[in-house]
Amino acid sequence: MRTLVVLDAPSNLGLRPPAPGTVPGCYKLAGALREQRIVQRLGALEGGVVVPPRYDRGEWQPGDGVFNAAAIARYTRALADRIEEHVRAGEFAVVLGGDCSIQLGAALALRRLGRYGLAAVDGSADFRHPGNSDHVGAAGGEELAIATGRGQADLSDLEGLRPYLKDEDVRLFGMRDGDEDRAELAALKIPHVTVGQLREWGAAELARAAVESLETSALDGYWVHLDADVLDPGVMPAVDSPDDGGLMPDELAPLLRTLVSSPRCVGLNVTIYDPDLDPDGTAGALLADLVVGALAPV
Repeated sequence: MRTLVVLDAPSNLGLRPPAPGTVPGCYKLAGALREQRIVQRLGALEGGVVVPPRYDRGEWQPGDGVFNAAAIARYTRALADRIEEHVRAGEFAVVLGGDCSIQLGAALALRRLGRYGLAAVDGSADFRHPGNSDHVGAAGGEELAIATGRGQADLSDLEGLRPYLKDEDVRLFGMRDGDEDRAELAALKIPHVTVGQLREWGAAELARAAVESLETSALDGYWVHLDADVLDPGVMPAVDSPDDGGLMPDELAPLLRTLVSSPRCVGLNVTIYDPDLDPDGTAGALLADLVVGALAPV
């Protein structure tokens, strides 16, 4: 039975402000899931907090590249240090975000250790980069592109380790059927499964096939990234960009459980849920239940 360690990564550096003069509320995700007693329910060790830099876009304007880039780079290194420590100890890291840019911390940590894959359960590919967009800006919508070596070097080539992930080592689940990145992903041969395909072929079955492909001897292991916006806004409205046509809880549960069940899976991060948009805590309770259901000892 593996040892779970819960680590908070409450960074909101990768998202746009929801309104002038405000900051994204996803930095409260970890606290909200802790209120759901996620550490105790998982029987996990306490991993503490990696405190992020201040959210301050300064004089950033569209065309200036990724905003908060220097702060994200510093935070990525700090978070990578902590994740690397847990993986080296043989512990399974459960990282509570934060926005999706925290996934760069896991990607960098694992790149330091060898060659690892990624199974991303996300409502979008987060694959915006200078090669397919007029301008970039929010790292929370670009972290997969950055992790695979696309984009500005001060984020994509930290410690000279670009790319942190190889295209062929990535598996994507839960994109909306009309996602505009699908054509590019197909051209790059990055495996991806939409909501419609998950329903047609079965979430657990597709996850098992992905796990088998990630258990290859070419990889040292893999990480799972869970973005709350993979769920339909009817059950998870508390995200920055709710988009109809997402998964329902009974569809996400077997997908997530299967992906994290392999001994080659070394960690999971949870992102984007915003408690400011969930005044009664219903969506947060659902998210905690899904994570606990996937990871808790049977």
